[in-house]
Amino acid sequence: MMILKRDLLHIMLFCVGYAALAALVGNSYYLLIMTLVPVWAVMGLSWNLFSGYSGLVSFGHAAFFGVGAYTVALTLQIWQLSPWYSLVLAGLLGGFGGLLVGLPTFRLRGHYFALAMLAYPLVMLYIFEWLGYQEVALMMMRERPFAFMQFENPQVYVYLAVVLLALALVVTAILARSRFGMSLLAIKQNEEAAEAAGIDTRYWKLLALCISAAMAGTVGGFYAVVLLVVTPFAVFGMLVSAQALVIAMFGGAGTLWGPVLGAVILVPLSEILHAYYGAKVPGIQGVIYGFAVIAVIIYAPDGLIWKLRAFFGARQTPLPASSVAGLHTKGSASLLACGVEANAAEFILEVKQLQKSFGGLQAIDNLSFNVKRGELLGIIGPNGAGKTTLFNLLNGFVQPDSGSIEFEGASLLKLKPNKICRRGIARTFQVAKPFPRLSLFDNVVIGAYGASHNNNQACMLAGAALQLVGLQDSAHNLPAQLSNRELRLMELARALAANPKLILVDEIFAGLDPESVQVVEQVLRKVTALGITVVIIEHSMKTMVQLVARFVVLDHGALLATGIPQDIVRNPKVIEAYLGKKWLAHAQAH
Repeated sequence: MMILKRDLLHIMLFCVGYAALAALVGNSYYLLIMTLVPVWAVMGLSWNLFSGYSGLVSFGHAAFFGVGAYTVALTLQIWQLSPWYSLVLAGLLGGFGGLLVGLPTFRLRGHYFALAMLAYPLVMLYIFEWLGYQEVALMMMRERPFAFMQFENPQVYVYLAVVLLALALVVTAILARSRFGMSLLAIKQNEEAAEAAGIDTRYWKLLALCISAAMAGTVGGFYAVVLLVVTPFAVFGMLVSAQALVIAMFGGAGTLWGPVLGAVILVPLSEILHAYYGAKVPGIQGVIYGFAVIAVIIYAPDGLIWKLRAFFGARQTPLPASSVAGLHTKGSASLLACGVEANAAEFILEVKQLQKSFGGLQAIDNLSFNVKRGELLGIIGPNGAGKTTLFNLLNGFVQPDSGSIEFEGASLLKLKPNKICRRGIARTFQVAKPFPRLSLFDNVVIGAYGASHNNNQACMLAGAALQLVGLQDSAHNLPAQLSNRELRLMELARALAANPKLILVDEIFAGLDPESVQVVEQVLRKVTALGITVVIIEHSMKTMVQLVARFVVLDHGALLATGIPQDIVRNPKVIEAYLGKKWLAHAQAH
């Protein structure tokens, strides 16, 4: 809350200062430039709200911008609807356009998504040209100019643009500091880990695109009011999307002030150079933005804001009061205790005749086993036995070819990982997947979102999880400042914050020294003492024999053996699978 209040104060000071500066300017051309700066800052904020926070690059925001511009122009021309009303309609249509675009396009990933987004404004450009709207001029309503947002004094447009900018900044600041912004940042930094932590990545991306598109549609409508003439190329052209992208990336994508800084520097520079040299160098605006992209890539790949933060040293963000209480309150780990109902079934997880193949490779072959409620079960097997594939099947990243997976009597088939996490199954990964630009505490808070109804509750769960694994004193640190042991424990804490009934632990001891192994082993025992079931994959037989109550042994995706550790380590089939027939003969001889 304190950070948000500070952001709102900065927004107010900037906007008041900008409006005061405009009041001192008398030249109409400079006032036009001062109007365009907030307009493109809002467009940059629109792009940034989606692409800057989610990491999905959009080349298609011109589609929403152009829809807004034509909405204002055509409703004024056809129905004499005032821009005071049509701007709202432009925003609504822009948001609806974001929904229509997002539903099919989010099936794509990476550069395929970016290229698909590029197609939408091009399609709109040709549609409006085909409809005969090559040039739509806004009607002049001289009898009631104020009612139709038409002013003789160009300073008024600057003030209106500043109001739009203030609204866009406030919306961005509120969303960025909320669960919305944190979820998007997690998706941007590691979508797989975010999904496994219970975040519905498709929902948040779609919501972000709709809000972003609504913002672009609104500012596109205002752009039409300022220029008085709308053409397909001016509002749907490649330069529109590119300008929004460059402004945000130049200033700093994923930040509140990055798009504003980019607009303040690039818009006046390109407009003034166009005024002086446009006749001699056609398209000089595109040249300016091209050079800006090159400069950013070479000298500040993350943008000026991130470069300045790195130069001056980024300050640690203070934790909310509720999180501090959760970190240091004695007994707060009891928040994570997993109660068992009196009539609960003995088996919490049942896998029956599971099959999964990748091409000609049979990764999982007719596998059946059960997990008892509250036990610590070890899954072992030689490399390529299908252990990680099994985990991916259990938490929804991969769907089986046949068979069944039931958790507390309900099927998990065809459920997405975030829904499985919300059902009560969390996991860690074979290679740690932190969110590198979020603090240790925020990394764990992400895991609590699926099990909490508000931020305070999420903070308390995260604090309890950090206390249980012993990382409460490192809560402010970034993942880059953590040791391998701390990263492993951080992932375990993130899984615990989801308040699970079962945790899938994938090779948590990998790369750890003996002392760290003992620490992690003690933490796992604390977890099971809370009533949480743990299924762990690990290669170190020595550690596993001391830790787990029962083994499930896999070989080439099939069940090789199951039983208590003492029996498994003497099982000839297990010895042969791990060490080969030569070692089996040696063991039998001795």
